Amino acid sequence: MLELAKAATFFACILSLYWTAISAFFIPGLHWQDRLFLALARLTLAAAICVLSGLIFRLPTRTNPDAHLPLTSTLPMQLFFWAAPILTLLFLASWYLTCGAPTFTTHYPACS
Repeated sequence: MLELAKAATFFACILSLYWTAISAFFIPGLHWQDRLFLALARLTLAAAICVLSGLIFRLPTRTNPDAHLPLTSTLPMQLFFWAAPILTLLFLASWYLTCGAPTFTTHYPACS
């Protein structure tokens, strides 16, 4: 049963990071401040899901070989630690490609 819970929570972790990536890069028409707020909110939710999944990965049972590992070295947390900077770079690339250099001009409605 623990293996099924690990798989389900890891899948939820992947889905939440995917949802965050979509919101950081592929929402056209919103102002960049709104996209930043949504991306940060979704990244926070993904972090919570990854922490919950990491806690399930290290449940202290007899058959769990990962029970002694620190929370930060579990697979869901490692995935989050790799995905968060990449998603941040995607958001910055999206902002740069949409608005150009960050001059805070109003030539494009999504950049104001």
